[in-house]
Amino acid sequence: MSTPPPISASSVSAPGKSALLPCLLLLLSATTGLVDAASVLGLGKVFTANMTGNVVFLGFAAAGTPGFKVIPSVLALIAFMVGAWGAGHLARAHVERALGRWLLWAAVIEAALLWIAALIALDVDVAAQAPKAAVMAVIALTGFAMGLRNATVRQLKVPDLTTTVLTLTITGIAADHVGGKTPNFARRIGAVLSIFAGAAVGALLLMHGGLALPLALAGAIVLGATLVFLRDPASAVPHRP
Repeated sequence: MSTPPPISASSVSAPGKSALLPCLLLLLSATTGLVDAASVLGLGKVFTANMTGNVVFLGFAAAGTPGFKVIPSVLALIAFMVGAWGAGHLARAHVERALGRWLLWAAVIEAALLWIAALIALDVDVAAQAPKAAVMAVIALTGFAMGLRNATVRQLKVPDLTTTVLTLTITGIAADHVGGKTPNFARRIGAVLSIFAGAAVGALLLMHGGLALPLALAGAIVLGATLVFLRDPASAVPHRP
């Protein structure tokens, strides 16, 4: 019995034409809402996924606004940047290797960080923001995970699906409206709704089940969605920056 020829890059769809990659990124967008719900509502008004909001919170804290603190915001920023730095090294290590292999490694690391954060969060008293060391650990772990994710998705260069920010996406919905149509309208609305839904679900889980639940669910979605993407022929295409 003859063996089938190996799959080559020319025989599969390019990542930009993948049917499952946008779905993966929309699910990752939902996890941003989950993580931001956990951080803003459960870790003392700090963003660990949205650095624009975090810089604004840092400005409030620097001005002495009640309820905002400098150290958590600075820690989140540093952790995010270290995660992004690590993602850059991970991407360079997978140049010319299968796209799916690179994304799976990123997903495994991100999910592991979120699950470790969830385990630590089991001991956090949200109302008292104690113990302090546990709160800081969850901020650092989720910030690192989101920095890793953001830098990874940035290199995919899929329009309107950054998974963590929506300002340009919402701007494009209105600014690019020509002749009754908006390019990538469904994708853009999907990104907005995904983060909205993730934030709403995350808030409900936190209020009724505790800080660990939205973080644990985020990790499960990240890894599960990436494993599904591996079934797409585009995942076999060599990763090229």
